[in-house]
Amino acid sequence: MGCTSNDKEKLFCSGVLVENRPGAILPPREAWEKKKGGYVVIECPQRIPCNPCATSCPTGAVKPFKDINDTPEIDYEKCTGCGLCVAKCPGLACFVIDLTYSADEAIIKLPYELEPKPSKGQKVKCLNRVGEEVSEGEVSAVAEPFKDQTTVVSVIIPKKLVGEIRAIKVVC
Repeated sequence: MGCTSNDKEKLFCSGVLVENRPGAILPPREAWEKKKGGYVVIECPQRIPCNPCATSCPTGAVKPFKDINDTPEIDYEKCTGCGLCVAKCPGLACFVIDLTYSADEAIIKLPYELEPKPSKGQKVKCLNRVGEEVSEGEVSAVAEPFKDQTTVVSVIIPKKLVGEIRAIKVVC
């Protein structure tokens, strides 16, 4: 079932974030394009009791919650793009986008919990929010910072697709 005109005020249509989602707040573009290491982007659309992104952030870039049900807010002055929040988010809603990789490509750090895990240099299918293949990417790094089954996979992607790519599919 797709979204209808009556669904415009909802955050979700069939479980997928809609186009004008208030949960996705992007960094200021001018600073973002110069920030080596990138910035975290959090697409957390629901007020639920959850705060691992804030408690795992070593710099305090994910602001402390006033209420455990708050959606995350980012202080971009403090964000280093480390990706620890990517690994800790149980909803897989955090990712880091680095626009400084090259003129036409960016690096996106995504959470990944499936098998087989990709390896550096491997080509992967890049998927949008609804699981459709939109591009191919190359894995530039694989890390498991907390050794808890959530891997952070860094993928080189077309810069023009940073607003679309939200997952990968490993093809053996």
